[in-house]
Amino acid sequence: MRIKSLAKVNLGLEVLGPRPDGYHDLRTLFQSVSLADELFFFPDDGGRIVVRGDDPDIAWDESNLVHRAASALRGRHPGAPGVRVEVRKRIPPGKGLGGGSGNAAMTLLALNTLWSLGLDRAALADIGRRLGADVPYFLEGGLCLGEERGDKLTPLEDLPTLPVVILLPPFSCPTAEIYAAHRLGREAAPPKLTSRGEDSKIVRFFEKRELRFLENSLEATVFRFHPRLQDLKALLLSRGAELSLVTGSGSAVFGVFRDRGQAEEARERAERECPAVLAETVSRDRYGREIRAGV
Repeated sequence: MRIKSLAKVNLGLEVLGPRPDGYHDLRTLFQSVSLADELFFFPDDGGRIVVRGDDPDIAWDESNLVHRAASALRGRHPGAPGVRVEVRKRIPPGKGLGGGSGNAAMTLLALNTLWSLGLDRAALADIGRRLGADVPYFLEGGLCLGEERGDKLTPLEDLPTLPVVILLPPFSCPTAEIYAAHRLGREAAPPKLTSRGEDSKIVRFFEKRELRFLENSLEATVFRFHPRLQDLKALLLSRGAELSLVTGSGSAVFGVFRDRGQAEEARERAERECPAVLAETVSRDRYGREIRAGV
């Protein structure tokens, strides 16, 4: 079996505050994009779970989310056979694009079919959220509102297909460090309104569907660690992007365009600074077709 695993960007991200479990309450807009990995599943006659991939910078051992997803499923169904998973990576790790979480979600979907487990989407999402807060989103795709840890999902009306330029700096932003620094910054700052209600750009987006007002509340913290990312954002905006943000906690910076020609020119210009790819937004319906293509 072959299955695609698409990336995501966060069209908006609002950190509302810390949770007792060590995570943060969020409000975010997840959006699927066409940049994708491929996963190949084969039976393993020895009854093992074996994961291999073509990116030498990623650990392909028991700590990998693909291995953990397969192990979690087999833990609930001990009679399940062995499997060998080969991963062809195109989504770089540590960039906020959800490559590992998407791979885990696709592993749950694929093995649910291959092992004839008959689990519904809710059961797979319950397993997925124990692997990572973003994993349930990748079982849904398209444009979704994510709340609580990001794993409480509300599917939204999809955007039209729009070009997206994704810049891939040669460094990662450790998520835990970014959130910890953001929390310290909020505690040290003068009290102000949070994004829980009327001041939420995401809530306003529901009314007018205008991308240009959306924000990522982690950006100021990310830019303190990596000022170069602010320059990359400015570059995309200067080239006609309607919206440009760091996705998640970084380090990828993306720009959403209305005109594909402008997007192509922006990608060419940005490649002088760092690797860049041209992708596009993916609707929920197309997402469902894409991840099943070639199965």
